[in-house]
Amino acid sequence: MNIVSHVCGVDEAGRGPLAGPVIAAAVILNSARPIEGLADSKALSAARRAALVTIIRERAVAWSVGRAEVEEIDHLNILRATMLAMRRAVLALPSTPCEILVDGNRLPELPIRARAIIGGDATIPCISAASILAKTTRDAEMLLLHERFPNYRFDVHKGYPTAAHIAALQRFGVSSVHRQTFRPVRALIGQWGAGSSSAGGMIV
Repeated sequence: MNIVSHVCGVDEAGRGPLAGPVIAAAVILNSARPIEGLADSKALSAARRAALVTIIRERAVAWSVGRAEVEEIDHLNILRATMLAMRRAVLALPSTPCEILVDGNRLPELPIRARAIIGGDATIPCISAASILAKTTRDAEMLLLHERFPNYRFDVHKGYPTAAHIAALQRFGVSSVHRQTFRPVRALIGQWGAGSSSAGGMIV
């Protein structure tokens, strides 16, 4: 197989939200099976991302997903947790890449040659594919969390600090899937206590 096809793209989704895990994806595209329309996941509609992620999983030489949980984010900080999720994604690949291209300006600790590329999710196809895989994986998980915690409307904002999310936090308190070290959440913990609602009940 052409060695170019063993370049791996890595990207993450979920650094900014107040709730839920951070998800990273690693993708090795197959140069013999190109995918049209790859782009930064944020520039694509949900329907387009859903269509592309199916193709990515079918055509890629290899792909994998890594994650860092809310507890790890609070313990490590979001940057280190993101690097951990990226490392986990790469190490979970069933095929070893010859080089890793990571979106952004920082690199996780890896046993393989790697480069950080600012804006790579919009310009490098394998990073774009990783961006789409990470985003769709995390969005699907936030829909499941919405079923557990419907008051917060994770199905709408996916945990990002929208006005509606902040209002829900102020009304219902902090849940077990909120990142307690993030400023808006931390402020409410001081008011009501971690894992408690404004009514005093545990939100787990």
